[in-house]
Amino acid sequence: MGKSFRSRSGIRFCGVFSSISPETVPYGRFCWNQDCQYCRVTCQLPDEDEPHEMLSCKFIVMPGMEITEMSQELKWCLRAKLPADAPVTS
Repeated sequence: MGKSFRSRSGIRFCGVFSSISPETVPYGRFCWNQDCQYCRVTCQLPDEDEPHEMLSCKFIVMPGMEITEMSQELKWCLRAKLPADAPVTS
């Protein structure tokens, strides 16, 4: 998505997003247990050729991952941390 963040390994994406923006992500419309599907992201894994769609509440972060797309809810919650050219709609 045009910006790099450091995170420790072994935690789920939703935890990383919460630490990046603790003032917005915990209050987003997320269920944190895969029911809502609002935390959907598309990631390029370092050892894979094709990106994969996944739920950030279920997938554990690993070194070298790159998020190529994310849900509008995540973009909205992370809008202050994303590059200015990242499209965010409400």
